[in-house]
Amino acid sequence: MTKTPRTPDLPVRFEDVQAAASLLAGQVHRTPVATSRQLNERAGASLYLKCENLQRTGAFKIRGALNALSRLSEEERARGVLTYSSGNHAQAVALAGQLTHTKTTVIMPDVAPVIKRRATEGYGAHVIAYDPSAYSREDLARERAAETGETIIPPYDHPHIVAGQGTAGLELFEEVGALDMLFVCCGGGGLLSGCALAARRLAPRCHVVGVEPEAGDDATRSFYSGTLQTVQNPDTIADGARTPYLGEITFPLVKACVDDMITVPDTDLIRAMHFVWERMKLVVEPTGALALAGALSGQIDIGGKRAGILVSGGNVDLAFAAELFATL
Repeated sequence: MTKTPRTPDLPVRFEDVQAAASLLAGQVHRTPVATSRQLNERAGASLYLKCENLQRTGAFKIRGALNALSRLSEEERARGVLTYSSGNHAQAVALAGQLTHTKTTVIMPDVAPVIKRRATEGYGAHVIAYDPSAYSREDLARERAAETGETIIPPYDHPHIVAGQGTAGLELFEEVGALDMLFVCCGGGGLLSGCALAARRLAPRCHVVGVEPEAGDDATRSFYSGTLQTVQNPDTIADGARTPYLGEITFPLVKACVDDMITVPDTDLIRAMHFVWERMKLVVEPTGALALAGALSGQIDIGGKRAGILVSGGNVDLAFAAELFATL
């Protein structure tokens, strides 16, 4: 049974997603929805892939980042903003800083993909590398912000971030109509929360499923236990889903608006990536393939259903992708 939450009691509402859509119109891409006859035959269902890998900066993250930075006061913009990210949110904040004339600083793990660090710096951000095994990125951000006065824009646990990410789901429903199911990748829960809010309003019977990598299953454990669980530096190729825990904003939204949480092994991510690359000619990163891998995993019965798939991003090093495909 799908959930019908009392959204006025939640930290973000569908109306916030609508407001974000109005603000972002003309500034972010209205990304296409892709379908594949071969994929549908394989799944035994009708799948609709929302291609956020074709979004500005190569991922959905610009939606939340630009929504958040656009709502800062002139004084806050003058002081600059600070964030922490392994890559996609970093690039998004950097570009949003360009568009809003705001100086940006990013605390990034030293193991982050080189392609993502270069892109972040290319958008004009100052990158500070750190060792994630030795330091907490949140602690580093708080310490720096106390010294500089910069405004922290976290990757997911922020109402404007969640509302902005939800516009991806809003667009999907506007284009393809009501869906029976919606599969969304989950790291910190910003995209999942925002898209679930859109589903609850625009397709109340839609069964919303969050998908995590097996090694980074904190949100799944949190969802089923009802208490916040954590994971430290999970060993997964899905670098966008290595977040340690859901946030104070995203956890209650996930509990209220999401129907199921599942996990998939990295081998499933590689297979889903390979199919999309080879058959649909779409460059997708491992995290971007999470939702599709979950839909194809057999854990949820999708037979004969119309299912939406959020393809979250396509920022992947080509040599690394080739190495992954060589393991198949």
